[in-house]
Amino acid sequence: MSQLQVDTILDKEGTGSPSFPNGAVIAGVNTVTTLSATTVNATTGSFTGNVSVGGTLTYDDVTNIDSVGLITARSGVQVGAGQSVGPVSGTIYYYGDGSNLTGIAAGITTTASSPSANTVVTLNLTSAQHHELTLSAGITTITCSGGSFGDSHSVVLIQPSSGIATVGFSTYFLFPSGSIPAMSEGSGKIDLLSFVVKRVGAAGTQLLASAGLNYQ
Repeated sequence: MSQLQVDTILDKEGTGSPSFPNGAVIAGVNTVTTLSATTVNATTGSFTGNVSVGGTLTYDDVTNIDSVGLITARSGVQVGAGQSVGPVSGTIYYYGDGSNLTGIAAGITTTASSPSANTVVTLNLTSAQHHELTLSAGITTITCSGGSFGDSHSVVLIQPSSGIATVGFSTYFLFPSGSIPAMSEGSGKIDLLSFVVKRVGAAGTQLLASAGLNYQ
């Protein structure tokens, strides 16, 4: 389209809001107040004001973007090395199983049970770190399964209000000087057994244990 053809679209003073037919090629026009076209193809563009997009914005590469609000990514978000993710204010929530997160202290898991008299109670060291046993009158032997090297565990032993529960331990439990403590008996007394897993596996499980008796 020639300069003369453009001038016929503009008003006599060269201003106004021109409207170009589809497929029009414009050359030699530097400033247009309003451009209305179905399709504009250009190699580069520069905008000094705001840009509004009513439909879908498609782009191949963005090096700098300032975004406020929700970000939706096609295949993931990557953060540069040495950078951090943090909230402007409030709390960041992470979803998923957290299996790839490190340096985070896990919460203490607990279990409680009331075993029958004259039974062997097996503590599952994989499913919980704190165990509570409300005992019945009779003989109770404590052993364990699972666990990992270095894990710490605690066991609260609650005696029955009437009668006596005699408590014994499997050979997994090792006590200072090899002396197995005489646990409290009857009257609802409370003892605390604490231990660290020294070894698990084919060589035999070893738990380094100590006891606190008759908490009042």
